[in-house]
Amino acid sequence: MELNNSDMSPNHPPKMSRKVRLTLTILNCILLCLGDTGGPILLRTYFLHGGRRRWLSAWLETGGWPILLIPSPSPTSIAAAPIPLPILLTGLDDFLYAYGLDFLPVSTAIVLTATHLGFTAFFAFLIVRQRFTPFSLNAIALLTVGAGVLALHSHGDRPAGVSTAGYWKGFVLTISAAALYGLVLPLVELTYAKARRPMTYTLVIEMQLIMGFFATVFCTVGMLVNNDFQVIGREAKNYELGEAKYYAVLVCCAVFWQFFFLGVVGVIFCVNTLLAAVIVAALIPVIGVLGVIFLHEKFTGEKAVALVLSLWGVASYSYGEYLQARDKHAKEIPLLPTNPETVAHV
Repeated sequence: MELNNSDMSPNHPPKMSRKVRLTLTILNCILLCLGDTGGPILLRTYFLHGGRRRWLSAWLETGGWPILLIPSPSPTSIAAAPIPLPILLTGLDDFLYAYGLDFLPVSTAIVLTATHLGFTAFFAFLIVRQRFTPFSLNAIALLTVGAGVLALHSHGDRPAGVSTAGYWKGFVLTISAAALYGLVLPLVELTYAKARRPMTYTLVIEMQLIMGFFATVFCTVGMLVNNDFQVIGREAKNYELGEAKYYAVLVCCAVFWQFFFLGVVGVIFCVNTLLAAVIVAALIPVIGVLGVIFLHEKFTGEKAVALVLSLWGVASYSYGEYLQARDKHAKEIPLLPTNPETVAHV
């Protein structure tokens, strides 16, 4: 299941050492976990306490892209980076997700986004010919069942002030965002495979910066059309948590979402698309628990069952990866010659 960089570009970069790859993998997994839990909680906090600008909330998902200028080597290098294939889809996906979250509790919305795992598997098979093992398929099944268990109880979580029609609109929008994101992940991996430059972690950051920039431009146009910039000041003054906390929520939201996107592309680079999808799905019950703690949403038996199933799924996937790595390592060990004459000569 490991992404083989030697197959991705005719200009092979120096082989990354095992220790460096492990360090980058752990770092990106941490960023992914921080962003995937903090982003939705902060975005729902914006809506829960009086925020109503949907294009602004979509803008926050990629508006933190300037952070990536810090590790980027130079503007010339960024300009030479390959244009990611899903560059026009990310902004639309941001809007669909943010719009849906306006109508749904974060615990329900995050359950629906788990459907991206199925879409990712389907598109990854079509686009990058992703291989699956019995362990990874078992992990997908467990994580999907866990999401389904939560979905059975989601009808009772309609927020106050949201109509039934609005609630189902949120369902459709969120599932649409999940389907679109399931397409984006394999397209990112395909961009890696078709890159004409040696595929390095720095190039991964540059490509994410490009995607973030164009997605932000897309959402900025939406904000201009809907007069969001003129309303932000008034919305901040009327925000239930206060004006200072309003801007703090916006800034932190932008930063955490940037952690998420950087973590996703980093995990895809270091390992593969499926692992990124599995981690995102495994965090579903965690986000549900955080919703209970910070947003005072209900914690049910269904959420506890989903947590167990998700952890079981991650354990299954991890064990499958361990077995694959062990078998690959065993095949790479050169066998000692068995011919007595050869042995004597040695």
